[in-house]
Amino acid sequence: MSRNNAIAAAEHHLDSGGLFDDLARRVSHRTESQDVARRPELLHYLTDEVTPTLERLGFSAQVFDNPRGPDQPPLLVAHRNEAAELPTVFGYGHGDVVRGYDDQWDDGRSPWVLEVAGDRWYGRGTADNKGQHTINIAALEAVLGTRGRLGFNATFLVETGEETGSPGLREFCAANRELLEADVLLASDGPRLLPEQATVFMGTRGAVNFDMTIELRAGGHHSGNWGGLLANPAIILSHAIASITSAAGEIRVPEMRPPELPDSVRAAIHDLPLGGEGTPQIDPCWGEPGLTPSERVFGWNSFEVLSFTAGNPDKPANAVPPRASAHCQIRFVVPCDPHMMLDGLRRHLADNGFDDVSVTISDEPMMATRLDPQHPWAQWAATSIETTTGLAPTLLPNLGGSLPNEVFAGLLELPTLWVPHSYGGCSQHSPNEHILDWMVRDALRIMTGLYWDLGEPGARELLARSPTD
Repeated sequence: MSRNNAIAAAEHHLDSGGLFDDLARRVSHRTESQDVARRPELLHYLTDEVTPTLERLGFSAQVFDNPRGPDQPPLLVAHRNEAAELPTVFGYGHGDVVRGYDDQWDDGRSPWVLEVAGDRWYGRGTADNKGQHTINIAALEAVLGTRGRLGFNATFLVETGEETGSPGLREFCAANRELLEADVLLASDGPRLLPEQATVFMGTRGAVNFDMTIELRAGGHHSGNWGGLLANPAIILSHAIASITSAAGEIRVPEMRPPELPDSVRAAIHDLPLGGEGTPQIDPCWGEPGLTPSERVFGWNSFEVLSFTAGNPDKPANAVPPRASAHCQIRFVVPCDPHMMLDGLRRHLADNGFDDVSVTISDEPMMATRLDPQHPWAQWAATSIETTTGLAPTLLPNLGGSLPNEVFAGLLELPTLWVPHSYGGCSQHSPNEHILDWMVRDALRIMTGLYWDLGEPGARELLARSPTD
């Protein structure tokens, strides 16, 4: 039996409707980790859906309580051990999703029902991340069914808290290093750079979410009687935010800027194409001057205001509000430290007269990671993908988005390969989230080829080396 036979078996699973049925079941689980009322559903996803699926492929699976307590998102670890002398490939996925926004989907669709329209499969989690780990599990099954074995040992970790910052993941991995020992990570999340071309990224930008808040008094006061006499917290906070960047988004706080853009990274990302179907028009003059658009998103930091609240936005009252709050975010690259950046922001605010504005981290930061595109594992993956598709993939030192990759690359010391199966216009985190049916086929073929090649001698030689080689 051959590599091509395995790919054909994977495509048959798609054409027969089996993969659609698998994903439809998984989408139907309302695993909104941002809603504490959905915590039981997170556990059901692991015990009722993922566990029997992986056990059918010869994995032994165990669900663990979150080390931060039973009220936090649970995790699953599954192993398939073929031989003690074989190396281990680490897989990852997350079963949680963002809120469904049920009443905001077009054409009366439900986020919890997988629905096809044209070349799109709609449903919450199709792109992030249920669809992606469903494709990978199906590819593993195709290799196993064709070869009769994988040719390597496999560990699969599925968490259910990624959309809330992966609480407890680091502590769990630190306490279970032996259980999670492996040689390389191969997983899927995030978008391709261009829909029609495979992407491999080896790290991610970090992310830290935080709140900027100013509270001046206990309650609102009539704007006619007190307007002009009482300081308005929304105006003060607006000026505080405006001091962080220029009017064109250039970051002015030194601690929030990376020290440099390394030449090797610049060479890899300088002129990468951005955009594609369903993506917004890039604003060419926004952000750090002197950088190309791809350098700004893959090689530099960005500051964003995600929401701003003062008074009652839905039903404004004629009152000077007592407080104002902005939910903000910094996406950052290696070697920036989120705590040092926020300490620098606090000093900047104090130096500019905004002592009343507090800065507090709202979610656990995700640290930045990066791997050189010339790393042997990156080159191996590129060769495998080109063998399958006839087209070399885009290699990114790091994705513009964020994942808990530092846990795997830093704590577990794994070279990390991420092969995403969605695209920039997939409406991830928004109503109408979807994946493209032709991309599902392409991704299924790619992952089957990668898993097949991992069982071949060339990959075993790489796997036998130290992860830090």
